[in-house]
Amino acid sequence: MKIAVEGCAHGELEKIYECIETVQAREGIKIDLLICCGDFQSVRNHEDLKVMAVPDKYLDMCTFYKYYSGEKRAPILTIFIGGNHEASNYLQELPYGGWVAPNIYYLGRAGVVKFGDLRIGGLSGIYKGQDYLQGHWECLPYSQSSMRTVYHVRSVDVFRLSQLKEKVHVMLSHDWPRGITDHGDTRMLIKYKPFLREDIESNQLGSVPAMKLLHTLKPDYWFAAHLHCQYAALVEHDGGETKFLALDKCLPKRKHLQILDIPPEFDGDMCLKYDEEWLAILKNTNHLLTVKNVNVHLPGPGGNERYDFSPTEQEKAKVLEILGSVIISDESFVRTAPVHNRSMFKCPPTVPILNPQTVSLCKKLGIDDPVQVVMARSGREMKEPCADSGSIYKDQVPTQFMQTPHKPAKMSLQLPEPVTPRQSEATPRIVTPASTSMSRSLDSTFEYKTPMSGGPKKTFKRRNLSIYNTPGDESNSTETSSLLDTDSPMYSKLPYRRSHE
Repeated sequence: MKIAVEGCAHGELEKIYECIETVQAREGIKIDLLICCGDFQSVRNHEDLKVMAVPDKYLDMCTFYKYYSGEKRAPILTIFIGGNHEASNYLQELPYGGWVAPNIYYLGRAGVVKFGDLRIGGLSGIYKGQDYLQGHWECLPYSQSSMRTVYHVRSVDVFRLSQLKEKVHVMLSHDWPRGITDHGDTRMLIKYKPFLREDIESNQLGSVPAMKLLHTLKPDYWFAAHLHCQYAALVEHDGGETKFLALDKCLPKRKHLQILDIPPEFDGDMCLKYDEEWLAILKNTNHLLTVKNVNVHLPGPGGNERYDFSPTEQEKAKVLEILGSVIISDESFVRTAPVHNRSMFKCPPTVPILNPQTVSLCKKLGIDDPVQVVMARSGREMKEPCADSGSIYKDQVPTQFMQTPHKPAKMSLQLPEPVTPRQSEATPRIVTPASTSMSRSLDSTFEYKTPMSGGPKKTFKRRNLSIYNTPGDESNSTETSSLLDTDSPMYSKLPYRRSHE
């Protein structure tokens, strides 16, 4: 099994898929799964653009809408988590995950699925301490405040993930676990991203709950994005270790794609499936869900109420009985909003929609949809999707919505010439040569290929310019590096900091 892991997608699906197809042709391999670490931007139409918390001049339809409308089909099964640049109105329809387009699956606010025998977990959003203990109170229409708080990580989702007892092999988050820079080459990171120094030295960089989950779940791999740079670290646990890798955004000369080589014993049926332990946890903790805009503390040791909701074998068996089949088929995908029309700059305002995927799962498990609860508390009702959402308002579009279509700028991403990596005797290796047998254990394999290089330099004019244009880009025009290859200027001398040091 080979998995491609993408950093920040930022809506550039066509470019990412083209990149993967080129890698497959060049390397003579087949990628079985694509995982994206947030800022996916599943924008269906111009109304979705309005709820993205970015300056207007950076709002761009990009290419997801083609896969939503059916104009194109994702050539590879794609799984993603949410970040802080998302069409939150759409993702709120699927709090427990679901298909956002055929062959493209969202993990939900938090979630765990299986691909073959590989367990993949994820935590969407970014961490903000002031909102962490609140309920899921946000709902359309968003205010300028709720447009941002809606993607902030909440304690109930972290609490649910912490109940997992079975092994999670791959874990995803958008922002980095706080303190992860203690386990990698911090000096080189600060040289590459100087503005991070203050947050690193004051231990304010990253997500507190994400690091807590890393030590609780002890996954083999943890992938993240958000800060638009590549960074590797190794966190040791009793009896194991977690290999952490942050990836860049989809731009030329950036290290945004990782090829993960998984041993064949994890192949299984190579299908996407529900995880019965996770669904049982959702069922067991449904009463802890709150939609109040106040801090709510979850149960823990020392109290007089239950705080361990890890499911029993009987509870997991009950979930399997309820589901009937654990296969997650994209036949359940339903368009719930108008597709993008190039002759329309705008479309009628969106309202909270009952997504049939969420309705079905909630009914089977006996759990609540947070948005539906919010709507009910305010005396409103969610709308049913039309039979053909691709033609919603088709004959009733007001003339003020008919304007010149927005044309996104083209971006060229090219492949560099391969560079032969050099082995560093002083550097602990995670990379496994392609010729090595695949019968090894999961945590022994970590092969990296950087397919992007060349192309025109993209110029950004924004307040956080340093996040997007990093000093040294000009010198990396022909980079192809393994995770710890000596050819990589960023990781040529990466001393993994052991816990006993």
